[in-house]
Amino acid sequence: MELAYYSDYAVRLVNTEEPARNKDSLTSVDAVRELFGESTQSARRATDADVTRFRSVRGRLRAVFTAADGGDETGAVDLLNSLLLEFPVSPQISGHDFRDDDGRPKWHMHLADHPSNATAGYAAIAAMGLAFHLTEYGVDRLGLCQALPCRNAYLDTSTNRSRRYCSDRCATRANVAAYRARKRLETERSQSTGRTAENAQEASPRADR
Repeated sequence: MELAYYSDYAVRLVNTEEPARNKDSLTSVDAVRELFGESTQSARRATDADVTRFRSVRGRLRAVFTAADGGDETGAVDLLNSLLLEFPVSPQISGHDFRDDDGRPKWHMHLADHPSNATAGYAAIAAMGLAFHLTEYGVDRLGLCQALPCRNAYLDTSTNRSRRYCSDRCATRANVAAYRARKRLETERSQSTGRTAENAQEASPRADR
């Protein structure tokens, strides 16, 4: 489904915060406007009041990812449905900015929002995009990074549903941590085995006496 790409709106917003690291980049109206990307017209509607409103929507979107990541499909769908009801959009056919080799419009689906403020417009597109992604690919394609303490949101588009991390950086960090943990365990086992062997040797002469 072409509209699934709007789900990136949800990921961008959720990942403005890293709760485990106590980091939050959504602290100004400029940060809000950056989330709109190339949609400068929508970004211009943002005001200082949208900072708080965006944070509220962000928490609700993260709850969707958290439920999905925890295997609670019904919970994730219910949370997302509540956003869709509160922030509706109107799908429309559009041909702006896209032309084929003959100069004709390349018609595609577009989500037209009718917001009272910038938050309502962004939330409507993010929720609808996430809904299309969920219904097209499955609830289990919504995840939270397993490289603690990251927990950034991601959309799994792998062919075998194997994605576990939000980025290659986190995947590498997690693999290195797992390797080091295995090496520590091997070392501890080796040392334990060595101590057991030494104790057995020390006990043997006493047994002979």
